[in-house]
Amino acid sequence: MRKVIKMTKKQLINYIESHTIRLEAGYRGGGIKIDLADLLNQGKTNKYDDCEMVAYQNYLGGGILGRVSSDYNFDINDLPYTKAILVEKMEDTLKRYFHNLTNHDDEWESESYLQNQNKPFSAY
Repeated sequence: MRKVIKMTKKQLINYIESHTIRLEAGYRGGGIKIDLADLLNQGKTNKYDDCEMVAYQNYLGGGILGRVSSDYNFDINDLPYTKAILVEKMEDTLKRYFHNLTNHDDEWESESYLQNQNKPFSAY
């Protein structure tokens, strides 16, 4: 039986905040990049030292941001099942985290993460 690595939402957010390589967030979108080495290696190996993940958001024009997208610099299919599940959980958390940084939360414009994910990625 596979042992799934469990992390709470708070632990995932703490990981994001302590492993951020780059963060540019504003009313015109931007991106966040995090290092996944500690998450994937877990002190046993340094096989995943170069693994990184990004979440980013394009500006569509007219004050509208596109959906939050993500990517990583490795093939998730090459990971053991338990690590792949953890990466997928981190990916969703990172996208939601970035959405919270760029969301206009005021009386004129505010949208939930799910509303944002229904938008196109790019205007082109």
